[in-house]
Amino acid sequence: MSSRDNIVLIGMPGVGKSTVGVILAKVMGYQFLDADLVIQEKEGKLLSEIIEEIGTDGFVQVENRINAGLMCSRTIIATGGSVVYGQQAMKHLKEIGIVVYLEVPFSVIEKRLSDIKGRGVVLKDGQTLYDLFMERTPLYEKYADVRISEEGLNVEETVERLVEKLQNLNNI
Repeated sequence: MSSRDNIVLIGMPGVGKSTVGVILAKVMGYQFLDADLVIQEKEGKLLSEIIEEIGTDGFVQVENRINAGLMCSRTIIATGGSVVYGQQAMKHLKEIGIVVYLEVPFSVIEKRLSDIKGRGVVLKDGQTLYDLFMERTPLYEKYADVRISEEGLNVEETVERLVEKLQNLNNI
């Protein structure tokens, strides 16, 4: 397995990591892996159930452990929005892939996430979506090898811009 031949998508819930990831995988001839689905499969529960049972901190530990163990090659990995809280997971993901931060303005995320609890979003008690956005943004920026602003772009345009950036890296 060659090092760093995966593409890891990070960003807030609602930015379209899974949607962009599936199309990107088709365009590039890669596999697609949704890390949240891997967590659900390994734990035998929905994300929202895991969070309900063991709390947000417990969920972050589970997410960190499972993401730190992902083994794949030539794969687009769509991560959960909270993956950046797990240091081992992010260290591993940066070792096996190019980390791409999909950025959208807060106003867009707010519109897209009407049912935040049903999505298994890791919100601490009393924390607003804006608080979460402000807390995570510096982490996404810290771990990103590539940043793609989706502002004003549809999914296809986002994928096009991402493919261009990746080709410019000459890593693929």
